[in-house]
Amino acid sequence: MFRKKMDDLIKWKQSNNRKPLIIKGARQVGKTWLMKEFAHLEYQNMVYFNFDENSELDQLFQTTKDPKRLLDMLAIISEQPILSQETLIIFDEIQESADAINALKYFYEKTSDYHFIAAGSLLGVTLASNKGFPVGKVDFLNLQPLSFLEFLQALNEERLVSFIQQKKDLEKIPQLFVTLLEERLQQFYLIGGMPEVVDTWIRTKDILKIQEIQKNILETYRLDFSKHTTKSEQNKLTLVWESIPSQLIKENKKFIYRVIRKGARAKDYEFSLQWISNAGLIQKINWNAATGIPLKVYDDPNIFKTYLLDVGLLSAASGIEGTILLQSQKILTGFNGGLTENYVCNALFNEWNTLPKYWTSDSPKAEIDFLFQYENILFPIEVKATTNIKSQSLKVFSEKKKAPLRLRFSLNNLTLNGNLLNLPLYFANDVRKYIDLAMNTLYGKNWREKSC
Repeated sequence: MFRKKMDDLIKWKQSNNRKPLIIKGARQVGKTWLMKEFAHLEYQNMVYFNFDENSELDQLFQTTKDPKRLLDMLAIISEQPILSQETLIIFDEIQESADAINALKYFYEKTSDYHFIAAGSLLGVTLASNKGFPVGKVDFLNLQPLSFLEFLQALNEERLVSFIQQKKDLEKIPQLFVTLLEERLQQFYLIGGMPEVVDTWIRTKDILKIQEIQKNILETYRLDFSKHTTKSEQNKLTLVWESIPSQLIKENKKFIYRVIRKGARAKDYEFSLQWISNAGLIQKINWNAATGIPLKVYDDPNIFKTYLLDVGLLSAASGIEGTILLQSQKILTGFNGGLTENYVCNALFNEWNTLPKYWTSDSPKAEIDFLFQYENILFPIEVKATTNIKSQSLKVFSEKKKAPLRLRFSLNNLTLNGNLLNLPLYFANDVRKYIDLAMNTLYGKNWREKSC
């Protein structure tokens, strides 16, 4: 499968200040495949070490911190020479060895001409609790499930991919492409971007089979709760995890603890929620006052929304029947908005490598689904699941915050009406391109200089 992150790995390899790289991401998003494929394409050879399969590796890193001695021993274990610049050294499931994680610091300081990549399941949880973590001595790369564009590429939809990539204007989309893209988007809501699910869909076109795999993935996540936490905390994690679809069906999608269970309080469940977030299973979107730049400093961490890492897993976790979703979304009236928002949130995180925010107003009442910062400007985004686009929220935000460009995702065609840009939902991975096109049209090509 094509993965856009391969370009980031190539840039990492070519960097003059390359550090050991840690790939973060939830279980089964394709970390191992990406590392091995990168080695196959860009290196003479690779040496691969899995700390979960071979517990003796942890003992090796406990015996010494000398990176050159470690390299010699790793070469003996792999029965291959480890060559500077030519060998990619892969540490998989590295969360099983705190000493190996800490050793990355010494590899960077004393053997920087060697290339190291590490990854692991629940690595975010491990790094959050690792007091000896080599801060500033490693690079990071976030890997998410396949984006909609990567999904199209996996399906060999070359005509649609070419159309999306080559379009560089704000002209309306021909109806032929609209129909095809909407059909594929509806499939994506069901299938999502987990690599095994996509691969199975390509080979079998069996809806029941892919939903079985999705349920197995969800069960694997639940098993991780029991494997890595106490029994008491496991129960809380499960309750939080299973509440996510219910949180998204509400008109106001703010996370509410009492949805977990009657009488639930933040102090009892906030650790569980953060654990699931650190594991990469959810995307936590904070409310933001949108007062200025930098956006992050105006967050309220106590008010937030949560979305699953993959829209296909959300469909499976919600018990949506595949045949219904592929045939018509009308029956999903109450949940369609949450499903669509989840898809857009995933797409924005894939595109920007940082989580957006959201904003609300009580007087007048308004809610901006997503808010993000680009070129020192705040851009509000509203998400509509269909062609029904009646809403005053973008207008309210623009009047209060003087937004130079408002964005709306819907199933309407691509249009720029004043400073309101309507983007079809299937362009969610191309936000940056269309902001540039719209801002160039509205304010000229030197708008970035004016925003500084």
